[in-house]
Amino acid sequence: MIFANRAAVRLPFFLWCACALACLFAGPAIADAGARPAPEPASGFSPKHAIAAKRFLLAAAHPLAVEAGYAVLKRGGTAIDAAVAVQMVLNLVEPQSSGLGGGAFILHYSAAGAKLTAYDGRETAPAAARADRFSGADGRPLAFLDAVVGGQSVGTPGVLRALELAHARHGKLPWAELFAPAIRLATEGFPLSPRLHSLLTRVRLPGRDQAMRRMYYRDDDTPKPVGTLLKNPALADTLRTIAAQGANAFYEGEIARDIARKVSDAPHPGDLSAGDLAHYRALQREPLCAPYRQWKVCGMPPPSSGGVAVLQVLGMLQRLAPERLPSDPVRSAHLVADAERLAYADRERYLADADFVPVPVAGLLAPEYLARRAALVRPDHALGHALPGTPPGAPLAEFADGATPELPATSHLSIVDAAGNAVAMTSSIEFAFGSQQMVRGFLLNNQLTDFSFVAEQDGKQVANRVEPGKRPRSSMAPTMVFDRDGALVLLLGSAGGSAIINHVVKTLVAALDRNLDIQQAIDLPNFGSRNGPTELERGTEAAGWAEPLRALGHEVRIIEMTSGVHGIQRTANGWSGGADARREGVAKGD
Repeated sequence: MIFANRAAVRLPFFLWCACALACLFAGPAIADAGARPAPEPASGFSPKHAIAAKRFLLAAAHPLAVEAGYAVLKRGGTAIDAAVAVQMVLNLVEPQSSGLGGGAFILHYSAAGAKLTAYDGRETAPAAARADRFSGADGRPLAFLDAVVGGQSVGTPGVLRALELAHARHGKLPWAELFAPAIRLATEGFPLSPRLHSLLTRVRLPGRDQAMRRMYYRDDDTPKPVGTLLKNPALADTLRTIAAQGANAFYEGEIARDIARKVSDAPHPGDLSAGDLAHYRALQREPLCAPYRQWKVCGMPPPSSGGVAVLQVLGMLQRLAPERLPSDPVRSAHLVADAERLAYADRERYLADADFVPVPVAGLLAPEYLARRAALVRPDHALGHALPGTPPGAPLAEFADGATPELPATSHLSIVDAAGNAVAMTSSIEFAFGSQQMVRGFLLNNQLTDFSFVAEQDGKQVANRVEPGKRPRSSMAPTMVFDRDGALVLLLGSAGGSAIINHVVKTLVAALDRNLDIQQAIDLPNFGSRNGPTELERGTEAAGWAEPLRALGHEVRIIEMTSGVHGIQRTANGWSGGADARREGVAKGD
C-alpha cells in the first residue's frame, strides 16, 4: 500500500463535528483581518463506501444536488444536463463554496466522438481594474481579509456562461427544465446542514452583507440552528428568470445592474460594471494531456494552474519511481512532497492567464525538463524550498514570483451518463461565502484575490498580476484519465484552494498505481507540500509520518486539510463512484 487506510480514525460524523468545532472555537473567530485562516473548517469524517452503477453515475458535494442530477440522468439527460441541475442546487445548499456569483472549469468528454473539450468559465477582472488593486495607501499589500470583504474583490462571474456554452453543444433536455429542482428547493426550503452551520459559526467577518445576515443568522447574530428550513425566494425568482430567458438574463438587464450596484455600494467599493457583465464570454480551450505510466491524464490549461501542476508532479514521479511508488508510505510521501515543491515553484513563477502573459506550458511539461527537475529530488534528504526552473520557451523577460493567497471555498462534481459522456467540473466563489455580499439570493465571489497582491518585485513583473479583463490564476484541477485504448477510466477533482493539486495527485496515484477503488483512494490521508512545509492531515495516520519525515529533513506541519474529492472510476461491471468523507457529498447511480 502506498498509504495506510484511514478506517481506524473514522468516528461518527456528529462526534467529528464536535471535536473539530471545539478545536476551531478554541482560537479567535475569523474576524482578524491580518489572519489567513482556512475558510472551510473541517467538519469531521463521515464514512462512505464506493457506489457501483452500470448505466450512469454522479458524485457531488451535497445529497440534494446529487438527487437533482440523478433525476435528470434518469430522464435520459446528458452529463452536462445533470451538471447544470447539480450546480443550481449547490448554489442554494452549499452557498459557501460555489454558485451563480462565481466561476468554473469544465472538462467534457463526448463518448460518440471520443472528444475531450475544456470550457473556461473563470471570472475576469473589470475593465477599470488596476495593478495596485490590493495595495494599501502605504503601497504595501493589504491583509487578506481586508481585501476579501466588499466590492473590490468581485470579478465578473462566469459559471453560468460556461454551463450555457457546454449545454448548447452537449445538452439534450431543455435548459429551463434543469432549473426546476433548485427553484422548488429555494421556494419550499431545505434543512440547514451541520457543515453549513459550522461554517456560518466560524466565518463571521466585518462587513457582511445584511441580506446574508437575514438569510442565515438570527437576530442575536448566531447562525440559525441545524435543521432550520431555509427558504430563498429571491434566488428562486432569479433562477426562474434565467430558466426562462437564458444566461443573457443574468449578464444583461436588471440582474446585471443589480450586481454592479451591489459591488459599487459594498464596503471597499469595487468597479465591476454592467458593461463588464455584458461583455463576459466563456471560452472553449484545448485540454492539457500527458502520459503517466500506461495512461493518458488530461486536465485544464491556464488560467488554471491545476492541469499543468498535476501533470508536472506525475511526470516527475514517473521518473523517480519508474514502476510505482515505494510501498513504504513515508518514502512515498517524501518523493511526492518534493515533486510537488518543484511544481509549485514553477507555478508561482510562470502560471497565469495565457491570453495576457506568455506561459511556457509545453516547456513545463517537456520530458527533458521534467527529467531535470526530478533529478533534484534526493531519496535520502528533503529538497527544502524549491526554486523555479527555466523550462524551454520560458519568456525572455523574467517574471517575479507573486503573492497569491488562494483559499479553498470550492466544489467539484463528476458525472457519467448512460451514453458514456462525462463531465468533471470544479466551481468556486473563492473564500467561504465569497465576498460576503449577497444579491438576488446568491453570493458574489472574491476571486480577484486570486491575483497576486503585488504587481512586481525587484523590478520584475509578476505573471499573475491584476490586469483589466484578465482571469486570475486558479488551482482548480478537474481531471480525466484514459487507458491505452482511449477509454475513459477515471474522472475526478477536488475542493481545497491551492492544495487542490495535492489532493488530486494523492487520489490519482492511489487509484492508478495501487489499484485502489475510488472511495479508498479518496479516503486516504491528505498530505503534500506547496513549496513550504510538508503538510500532513491531522486526525489521520499521516500524523505518524511526521518524525520519520523530519529525519529526512522535512519541515512538517500537521493541519486540518478539508479536501472535497468526488470521482468516478470504470470497473469491469460499469462504474464506481466515491465522495469525500470530509464533506457531506454522496455518489449515486443506476
